Amino acid sequence: MRTVGVEEELLLVDPDNGDPKALAAAVLARAAQDDPGQDVFEKELFGQMLEFATHPQWDMADLGDEIVRCRKEAARHAGQIGCTVAALATSPLPVNPSLTVNERYQWLAERYGIGTRDQLVCGCHVHVSVESDEEGVAVLDRLRPWLPVLTAISANSPFWQGHDTGYQSYRTRVWARWPSAGPTEPFGSPERYHRRVADMVATGVILDEGMAYFDARLSARYPTVEVRVSDVCLCADTALLIATLTRALVETAARDWRAGEPASDHSVSLLGLASWQAARAGLDGDLLDPTTMRPRPADRVLRSLLERVGDALDASGDADRADKGVEALLRRGNGAREQRRLLERGATLRDVVTECVRHTQG
Repeated sequence: MRTVGVEEELLLVDPDNGDPKALAAAVLARAAQDDPGQDVFEKELFGQMLEFATHPQWDMADLGDEIVRCRKEAARHAGQIGCTVAALATSPLPVNPSLTVNERYQWLAERYGIGTRDQLVCGCHVHVSVESDEEGVAVLDRLRPWLPVLTAISANSPFWQGHDTGYQSYRTRVWARWPSAGPTEPFGSPERYHRRVADMVATGVILDEGMAYFDARLSARYPTVEVRVSDVCLCADTALLIATLTRALVETAARDWRAGEPASDHSVSLLGLASWQAARAGLDGDLLDPTTMRPRPADRVLRSLLERVGDALDASGDADRADKGVEALLRRGNGAREQRRLLERGATLRDVVTECVRHTQG
């Protein structure tokens, strides 16, 4: 059984009016005071963001419990200094990002200029254990066409600086502005993967291997594949569904590799279009089918994903959880649909933020 860990970035906001608050340093200080030695919460690029990371888990129920617990703990620490947390991938309200004091972040700001200031976006990264770099690269090569489907499921960023963007996941469009972000061609071997990253660093355009912002990559810190295409999800159960499907995709890809099945030959150009379509439509229109790269209704693509990873879900005991999770998601929609639904019912963008605070914790 492969272990799974989740990293979530949360937005710190005023509990009364929804304005983003640059209080991450104070929240982290409070967390350290309440729980000396805690290793769950970390700073991020901007002071309006707070990140947490779960521990690796085998059992998905345990992982779901930990995601909920971490969200509640984040809200508790934030509440002690007058703010709270919202699982929003972009701020619906206008915000002036406050760069975290950090040598690395300062390098980013100087190197990329205004592009760095646009990156107040919150994602969800899923780590799934692999046995070796060889297996990990084989998995990366075979995951590629399915990653936009995870973006569509998680989409939770329809608003930007007070305006409706027309996208369900505008975060992914902002994130794509980094020079190293996006889909990759198949690597074929660990040697070619590491050579590619080393060549990128040698250009001086990126700082180090941590800035190889591929849609999915080998983790530099853990023996895992790290999948990075998801918005932070409004509801914890959607985050758990993303983690469940990601583990099943990794296991399915590894089985295909062992069986001698080749990776798909979809070009980076087509994969980029699939990512754009997922960000634009989410679950409310067509996605590009991962097999054919032709338009297909989102609900049918999601059910194809379940079929694709069915054996892996059966083996891990997650099939029923995944089936019910997908059907529930298709009924209620993702976070982007919920945010727009609130606005259509007469809420203001401030109301949207405060209502999303409640969704985050409950």
